[in-house]
Order: sequence, then C-alpha cells, then structure tokens
Amino acid sequence: QVQLVESGGGLVQAGGSLRLSCVASGNISGINSMGWYRQAPGKQRELVAVMTSAGITNYADSVKGRFTFFRGGEKNTVYLQLNSLKSEDTAVYYCNANVIPSGQWRGRDYWGQGTQVTVSS
Repeated sequence: QVQLVESGGGLVQAGGSLRLSCVASGNISGINSMGWYRQAPGKQRELVAVMTSAGITNYADSVKGRFTFFRGGEKNTVYLQLNSLKSEDTAVYYCNANVIPSGQWRGRDYWGQGTQVTVSS
C-alpha cells in the first residue's frame, strides 16, 4: 500500500507565502515522478509542477517565478513553496506520485487527500 500525505495549506493574504509538503510512504520500490496539481471550485484539476526522478522540474506558466518545487532531505518528501500568492491561486492542492510498488515493475499514479489553499485579496 502506498500513501501520499500533504500538509501546509491554509489561509493567507494576497502577496503572502505558504509551503506545502508531501510525503510518500508504504511499499515503494521506486518513484518515477512527483507532482502538484490543484483544483479550484468549478474548474478542472490542473498541473502546477512536476519533478522527474532525475530532478527535472516543469511548472505551469501561471506559477513560474512564484512557486518552487523541491525535494526535502527526508526520503520521498517534496515541498512546494508558494510565494507572491494571488487570489486565483485559491484551490485544493493535491500531491501526485507515479510510484513503482514493491514487487512490481510498472509505475502507477497515487494521489494525496488534498490540502486547501485560500488566498484573500
């Protein structure tokens, strides 16, 4: 069983900052990629940032220069630093990982439960 647990969401004023974290745990043989997605009310879930196992990171144009996706020192832990937040960043943020479970050879996607980020203007 593989679990992703996010934390760090909250309410912040426009221009403020938050840091989200995501920890992957369980029977993990390898991780192909990890990413952050978000879903605002009435909108489809969208990619925010994704990192490959080689550390290559891509960002949505809407967050480039404001958000930073990085690995933590702890195993299977990643962070999303959100700076210069705007009201349009308000959404539930989900951690995603393409994980190769122990004893298997193919990766599959897992999702966290989501963490709410609310930016007040």
